[in-house]
Order: sequence, then structure tokens, then C-alpha cells
Amino acid sequence: MATAVIMPRQGQSVESCIIAKWHKNKGDKVSVGDLLFTYETDKATFEEESKVEGVMLEVYFQENDDVPCLLNVCVIGNEGESTAEFAPEGTTPVAEVAPVVVEEVKAPVVAEVVANTNDGDMLKISPRARGLVEKSGADVRYAQPTGANGRIMERDVEKVLDMGKIVTSAAKDGYSQLGTDVEGTGLGGRVTTADLVSGVGATVTTTSVSENDFEEVKLPNIRKFIAKAMHTSLSTTAQLTLNSSFDVSDILAFRKKIKSSSEALGLPNITINDIILYAVSRTLLNHREINAHFYDDKMVLFNNAHVGMAVDTPRGLMVPTLFNTNKLTLTEISKASKGLVEQCQQGTISPDGLKGGSFTVTNLGTLDIESFTPVLNPPQVGILGVCNIIERTKNGSTYPAMGLSLTFDHRAIDGAPAAKFLKELKNNLENFSVMLVK
Repeated sequence: MATAVIMPRQGQSVESCIIAKWHKNKGDKVSVGDLLFTYETDKATFEEESKVEGVMLEVYFQENDDVPCLLNVCVIGNEGESTAEFAPEGTTPVAEVAPVVVEEVKAPVVAEVVANTNDGDMLKISPRARGLVEKSGADVRYAQPTGANGRIMERDVEKVLDMGKIVTSAAKDGYSQLGTDVEGTGLGGRVTTADLVSGVGATVTTTSVSENDFEEVKLPNIRKFIAKAMHTSLSTTAQLTLNSSFDVSDILAFRKKIKSSSEALGLPNITINDIILYAVSRTLLNHREINAHFYDDKMVLFNNAHVGMAVDTPRGLMVPTLFNTNKLTLTEISKASKGLVEQCQQGTISPDGLKGGSFTVTNLGTLDIESFTPVLNPPQVGILGVCNIIERTKNGSTYPAMGLSLTFDHRAIDGAPAAKFLKELKNNLENFSVMLVK
């Protein structure tokens, strides 16, 4: 009996997935446990194994197709069985789709006019016509002068534009920098390339790109999602970044004590990032306007801190959420954060685990970054960048200082409230041992 294989739903928030790779094709034999296809959400990759054996009778989608969840993707059964009842509406079996022929496109050869600037030089063209050339990119070589003494007028340039003649950017720059009057020798007094060369010492150069001089790399789906998210963030929010630093001496001393007794007490390796997450989650409760989501006509203020952690993975940036961070102990935060990082690295994290954050922390300190501008994760109002540790001097003595970069949405919160949050966070981190006993 033929069996349809559907596109799984990975998390309640996922509506569709992209087929990344087919591991079985139409006509292939399939056993239970065989890998059928790999599919992706916007952040994670999953594999679909066969739960039945037989032959791959039909495949309804191709690689890189975005398929709605729970829709039939392929059919497995016995040879000769009908599959008509399983075909998703509006689809055609892949085997029946005509192949797409892609012709090789060679890099174009571009001829550009590069002009040398000489004092006192001027193309025989009226000021209004010159302005239109510079604004529109009209190729003045096609202009037929109608002004006195063969001068190119604005109307002449407009006719060139009607002809659809546009000049290369380099030639356009050359025209705007020309010196002595150039007499047109072309039909109707038209200025030709030869006229430009002889009149101002211009040189015509032909440039081309070798076919072996570049490599075209197809963007993976996750990079496309990241690119879209970053562009949306920067184009739809009013982002401002505050930079500061704090004395990290207390934290370093605390970590030293933990390390010396971690094995005996069975404690995990508490990292500075764990400590930052702990302090951020507690500090956010006193600044609800930054532990929030901003929408055009309203804000959502959270009662608990759901802190997102930026994680660098081989596939790209992921931001898993540590829900109710303020209710977790430091040890629980350390274990949970490491678990989320591992899931992101392996690409097995649930899409639901990448949503719902109320604030984000991104740490570039291990990469020797002293200051940077984190990009918001809308609709979140704030994101904290954690920098590296450097030596600073105060009152004649040195101390280890760690940089903090707070980006916030100025539509939702003003600079002073954001600065107050950062100031309290700094104080909590500088006195972390005290904060733990509160």
C-alpha cells in the first residue's frame, strides 16, 4: 500500500520548511530508516527517515523548494501503485518537469572613457545640459548640437535619453571634468569618443574580468534568512548604542574560587558569559521598558526575563532563548546555556527555542573585540554586546575592565532610561558576589 511522506512540523511557530537535499530519487528502493531528504527551517537543519519500505514512487518538490508543513512531499509504495490521490494541489511530479537549461554568462567587456582633467577645459555644452547629463547619465556622444556654434543644449540631451543611450559611470565622470571646448566631428556636429580623446587627452581603456578571477558561491538558506533579518532590523528601527565598561575584578576572583572547588562540589564550569546572563536577567526586572517588545502602536512589557544568547555556528548566527532566566540559579543558567549552544552547533535545536526572547546578549569578548554595535532582534527593544577584558588605569593603579555595548530602539525608550539600566548592570557586575546573596 502506497504511503505519503509529509513535511514535518518542527515547532508550533514553523509554517513551512525548505528541502535542502534529496537522498532518494524517484525509482530508488527504500528501506525503513533510510534517509529520504534533509530539510531546513530558518535556523536549523533536520533529516527525515523512512518509516516504511518500498520504492520511491513520486517526488513532488525539488531541492530549495519552500514546502508548507504537513503537505505531502513524496510517496513510497510498490511498483505500479497509483499515487494520484497523494499529489498536493497545484504540484507536478518532479520527473515530469522539463529541465531548465542555464546558459553560461561570461563577464562583459566594458569600454570606458577615462578623461584627464586640465585646468580651463570645458565641453561645448550649456550648463543646463551638463546638469542633465550628470544627473541622468545620458551619453553625450549621441547628442546632436542645436545651439549656437555647435553647443549641446538641454533639449539635445533629452533626445539622447529618449533614444535610451546611457553612458558608463567612468565616461560620465569624464564629461563632468572636461576642459577645452571639444569640436564635434560626427554627423551633425556630434561629439564622438575620438573627439573626447583628441580634445582632452582622454584614453579609451577596455577592461574585462577573467573567468578564473572570481568564484560564484550560492548563499545557503540560513544566510538568506540572516540577511533579511539584519536588513529589516536596521531599516525599521531607530537604533542607538551606548558604550561603557566595568571593573571585572570581583568576577575574576569569584570564578577563581569556583574553579578551585568545582570538581569537589560537582559544579559546572561557570563562564563569564553565564555570570553576565545571570546579572542581566535580574537587572532587567527593574527596567521593564527595555525588557520588552515594541510594536508601532503598543509595547509588550515582560514580567520575566527571557534572554536570547547569540551563538556562532558553522551554518551562521543563531539566537536560542533561555526562558525565565531570572528564575534560574547560576548553575542552572550555566548548564542550560551550554545545552542550547550544543543544540545550535549540531543544528538540532527546535525552531520554538529560537523565538520568544525579550532581550538578547551577544558576546564577542573571546574574539578580542573592545567595542561594537550590536544589531537589534526586533521586536526586542534592547541587545547587550559583551566585549573583551583590557587593562585600565585609575588613581595610579591598573584594573581589568570589560566593555559593554548596549543597543536600544530609540522609538521605544529614551537614552536616559537605557543608560540607567546599563549603570545598574555595571554596578551589579562589579559587585557580583554581593548580588548572589540578595
